[in-house]
Amino acid sequence: MNKVIVRREIVDDSYLPLSLHPVIKQIYAARGVKSEAELKLNAQQLISVEKLSGINNGCEILYQSLKLSQRIVIVGDFDADGATSTALMMCALSMFGSNNHQFLVPNRFEYGYGLTPEIVNIAHQNGAELLITVDSGISCLAGVTKAKELGLNVIVTDHHLQGKELPPADAIINPNQHQCDFPSKALAGVGVAFYFMLAMRKYLREQQWFQEKNIVEPNIAQLLDLVALGTVADVVSLDANNRILVEQGLKRIRAGHTRPGIQALIEVAGKNQQRLMASDFGFALGPRINAAGRLDDMAYGINCLLADDLMSARVMAAELDSLNKARREIEQGMQHEAETIMKQLNFTDENLPFAISLFHPDWHQGVIGIVAGRLKEKFHRPSIVFALSEDGLELKGSARSIPGLHIRDLLEHIDSQSPGIIKKFGGHAMAAGLSIAINDFEKFQHLFQEYAKQWLDQDLLEGKLFSDGQLALSEMNLVFAEQIRNAGPWGQNFLEPLFDDDFTLVQQRIVGEKHLKIVVEKEGQLFDGIAFNIDVKQWPNSQASKVHLCFKLDINEFRGKQSLQLMVENLALKV
Repeated sequence: MNKVIVRREIVDDSYLPLSLHPVIKQIYAARGVKSEAELKLNAQQLISVEKLSGINNGCEILYQSLKLSQRIVIVGDFDADGATSTALMMCALSMFGSNNHQFLVPNRFEYGYGLTPEIVNIAHQNGAELLITVDSGISCLAGVTKAKELGLNVIVTDHHLQGKELPPADAIINPNQHQCDFPSKALAGVGVAFYFMLAMRKYLREQQWFQEKNIVEPNIAQLLDLVALGTVADVVSLDANNRILVEQGLKRIRAGHTRPGIQALIEVAGKNQQRLMASDFGFALGPRINAAGRLDDMAYGINCLLADDLMSARVMAAELDSLNKARREIEQGMQHEAETIMKQLNFTDENLPFAISLFHPDWHQGVIGIVAGRLKEKFHRPSIVFALSEDGLELKGSARSIPGLHIRDLLEHIDSQSPGIIKKFGGHAMAAGLSIAINDFEKFQHLFQEYAKQWLDQDLLEGKLFSDGQLALSEMNLVFAEQIRNAGPWGQNFLEPLFDDDFTLVQQRIVGEKHLKIVVEKEGQLFDGIAFNIDVKQWPNSQASKVHLCFKLDINEFRGKQSLQLMVENLALKV
């Protein structure tokens, strides 16, 4: 569907430095930057670790465990945030002198999400005495209860929203638990793990641990490459605190101070390490790590991040790249089947329900989240895609939402109004997971559509692109494109600038089966552009001469040469 282009209102930016380019100054102000201090993305500006509830308790429990050389097991999650969180904890514990720690990642096809009783039993059989969850745990009541019954200590580190009841863990570190006053609720799981290890270093310093053990006090900033990768890949809001974490991680990577696993992933993705951008985490590195958890075993992605040398890291990165290619093929097939089902249901752009929920018995459980995201993007509707569980006894669903509808809250509402139809659920505003009985799919589908209809108004169902306006031709050049690139990092809720304007269409051709390469002209100047994943039934269009583009200024790098390219987000005929 063609998106509605909405130009952002001009807002007061007089409080920002005069040294900024006036367009960039307005871009910052329009994204809610309140002061010059928010633009200083140095580590000293990070929110104090003391503001995280439960952090001191967690440090004391971990300290006692280290002192007694207890077996510590990190229980991870099967996405990029979970992988980077797990790798970060493993690295930090080694820095602190532990040689008695390991990680476990639930296989999504066997055990499902989080700290389940089954995973607790495996950890216990492996001799665990302390369990630390990363990027999960806040909703794992049964698993934490089982761990306590077995006499294990449990520290939960998570960022997901808490439910009605908290698990009986010995310490919970989560900015989104109700009593926590940490100002940024947008930390990713890897951000929470980083803060915990930052506090732990201070705690160990105060206990004179490093002196007693003759250990050089570690530089926790060495872990920021993992934090940056996991934060962007998990699509959390890039508020001021997260932008600092991402920028500091990017700086380390660009300067060559990164671990072999990340370097190998950059190489296999064909990216330039010295010019790496935040978006590369989301579109290039993150998907390759995620592919391990979607199709195989996330332990492979974690081991890549933990690789000691570049040679072994390259082998693992190549395998992750192969898994990602396989994931794309499966996804394309599922996407085609999903659109076929939409047609069978007589859903068109003019006749869409307020929410979309689809199921096919042959769909791959590991890829349903991506397909839900694609449906959400294409039709601008909250979408849930279901697949059969590994045992074939229930349906596992992955949900993606649109701005204006908090998907986890909607699932909680369905659960409260129709108890028992949802077996379990969890997540946050824009993404969630759930499971239901096979026979309840049609009932759930109806409830999801009806409650979404109550919660959404028609205005929210219009796909909107917010443009930063029209650029002067004098600003459409490599110099200004570089300024925009350096003004980031850009990401979720701190969106990369979009501009819109009318152009004359000079050339158009399909590349890579579904991408449109164009040359457009404005007042005698020619510009190259590309529109990804266009509707090949509509384009190329021999009748098109005037077009309205909504685009990002991009720098195309090819064989060492740079050129300006318009990254087209929306292409519409100009009548």
